[in-house]
Amino acid sequence: MKVRFGRSRGRVLAVAALAAIVASTVPGAAPASAATGSDGSGLADAITSFVTSTLSGVAQATDGGAARSEHWGVITRNTIGSPVAALRNGPYGSYGGTGDASEPPYGTGSLGIEVADNSTSQSPGAEKVDFGNEVDFYGDSVLDLEQVGFHVFQTSENVSNGGPTNLPGIRFEIDPNVGTGQSDNYSVLVWQPDAVPVASLNRWSPYLDATTSGTWYLTGGETSCTQGTPCTFTGLKQSLDDGGNAPTILTASISKGRDHLWVGAVDGLRINDDIYDFEAGGVNARRVGRG
Repeated sequence: MKVRFGRSRGRVLAVAALAAIVASTVPGAAPASAATGSDGSGLADAITSFVTSTLSGVAQATDGGAARSEHWGVITRNTIGSPVAALRNGPYGSYGGTGDASEPPYGTGSLGIEVADNSTSQSPGAEKVDFGNEVDFYGDSVLDLEQVGFHVFQTSENVSNGGPTNLPGIRFEIDPNVGTGQSDNYSVLVWQPDAVPVASLNRWSPYLDATTSGTWYLTGGETSCTQGTPCTFTGLKQSLDDGGNAPTILTASISKGRDHLWVGAVDGLRINDDIYDFEAGGVNARRVGRG
């Protein structure tokens, strides 16, 4: 005997089957139920709504509740020469390495960085690269920065090439809004990390907290926090808080150059409550405390 179902009946069965699969595989998913019209459309619509809302919740849970993942890349106008800033797998430490420090702190990938010290026709001949976000931090207050830092893969070769502080840093292009008339609308806020411990060479460093270590300065002679007389994080924020309009962020980036040859990687960039996990397939934002 051949059995034929009408289009509405077929839709009910197909959607019900999908709902059953979702309910059996998604933790906390409850069975759908609804009144059924004479053609079965009520049940089909109810199950469709159930599946849509459940899958939406799964997507949000996977994302970790964070945003700002899609606008990351090389900031071309701030890049000199032919450096590399590429999302990659690893690195997994030097041969024989074991333990947490032998693998990226988040996921399986990182931001690989390579800059040369004498490969351009400019003076100096060193390369420079900024890998960052020119969209999502625009307009945020500098004074609202509370947590900043990252993990770095530093090698002994990098130390030989430029000393123990030969490391990438963090740059925020900002509108400083300081001084009479506040007509100077551009400066770069730079964090230079301290040297990583010798025990952390050729492997992943612990989290380098930019709010409690390293030094900060502003380009363009803004405030007293200059490259020659850098400040602590607290001192820098105090220097920008002059009672006028709040200083605002234009861009945020990880930066290296123009100084010494460096080859390594960065992962787990933290800006306030978001940690940016660099993976070969893209940048994943992780909300602190939510995975």
